[in-house]
Amino acid sequence: MKLAIVGGGSTYTPELIDGFIRLQQQLPIEEIVLVDSDRTRLELVGGVSRRMLARAGHPARLTATDDLAGGVSDADAVLIQLRIGGQDAREQDETWPHEVSCIGQETTGPGGLAKALRTVPVVLRIAEVVRTHAKPDAWIVDFTNPVGIVTRALLLAGHRAVGLCNVAIGFQRRFAAEAGVEPDRVGLAHVGLNHLTWERGVFVDGKDVLPGLLDSNLQGLADDVELAPELLSQLGVIPSYYLRYYYAHDEVLHEQRHHATRAQEVRAIENELLGLYADPAVDTKPAILEQRGGAFYSEAAIELLIAIRGGTDVPRVVNLRNDGVLPFLPDDHVIEVPARHVGGRFVAEPVAALPDDISGLISAVAGYERLALDAAIQGGRDRVLRAMRAHPLVLQHERAENLTDLLLAANSQFLEWA
Repeated sequence: MKLAIVGGGSTYTPELIDGFIRLQQQLPIEEIVLVDSDRTRLELVGGVSRRMLARAGHPARLTATDDLAGGVSDADAVLIQLRIGGQDAREQDETWPHEVSCIGQETTGPGGLAKALRTVPVVLRIAEVVRTHAKPDAWIVDFTNPVGIVTRALLLAGHRAVGLCNVAIGFQRRFAAEAGVEPDRVGLAHVGLNHLTWERGVFVDGKDVLPGLLDSNLQGLADDVELAPELLSQLGVIPSYYLRYYYAHDEVLHEQRHHATRAQEVRAIENELLGLYADPAVDTKPAILEQRGGAFYSEAAIELLIAIRGGTDVPRVVNLRNDGVLPFLPDDHVIEVPARHVGGRFVAEPVAALPDDISGLISAVAGYERLALDAAIQGGRDRVLRAMRAHPLVLQHERAENLTDLLLAANSQFLEWA
């Protein structure tokens, strides 16, 4: 198997390499190509990745290149992990919305819209190169945020793509550890849109243990997602951490205004990691990489690649076309639910009817996502404004006008039409 990683110069790539090493029996990879336009990062990340493979005796050949077409040539799968504008753009996403009392976050709210506008055109251009040069049946695995919007862009353009996030696998691993069982014995009734999901059931060997968990450990579960225990009790589900931006918006905004941004924290971690990667004696994953974010990303990616190769039919949580699973959304919208890889495609597991408060929020955010994708592809201030106004965290027209002006001012260098 040949795997190309676009955005391979990311400081997170050694986490993937570590996963390939640990799970090499389940996923035999003969060739790994790191593709990135940042040649300095590529050299550092490529160097430590080769040393890790060599230390472990992994047979894969690893190369690094800034030639996209050459890198994805004849690839069986292409994983895309990009951050257009880097941590500088992320820091802007996390700060300028504060000027009009909105949360600043890189995937949710106004900052998420900015990231979508920067990212979608670039990913679509990359995908066309993949279509031309990779194997005809190659899969694109998108880990680039905002995953739901980016994956929908890829699917609407006719690409063989699936979106991946680490939220669900993080929950699965946590519940498996608490139950003292192997992760594959734990299944989730995970539903929603990317970064807007709820766990409606936690199944250990087929038995739903969520009601018992909510009874016995309500405070602990609430603390993990930083939400009120009364909320979890009333809902009877566990919201993902990202629901804080909706259920506790003002509290989060206050926190953000009085603390360093996540971009600042990650930038410091990345600088330390790059220094370690430059050391020829470093040939294992540095411990500080765990602070970088994306826990269990490598396991999620590997499990997905194993499924694509036909190695298992265990349901995995992915981002894929709705196709009637959530009847209140269009078929072509992208949802995040467990799915099996069957007959060369991902087929979602059935989802029980959702309560009105959850389905209503999903519908509202999905409407924003469709408008955001239209703005990302077509461009134009009016489209950006309409998407901004549609987001449930914005809504007010004057606020949307101000946020749109701030977004365009901060991102003009990335928007070809601006």
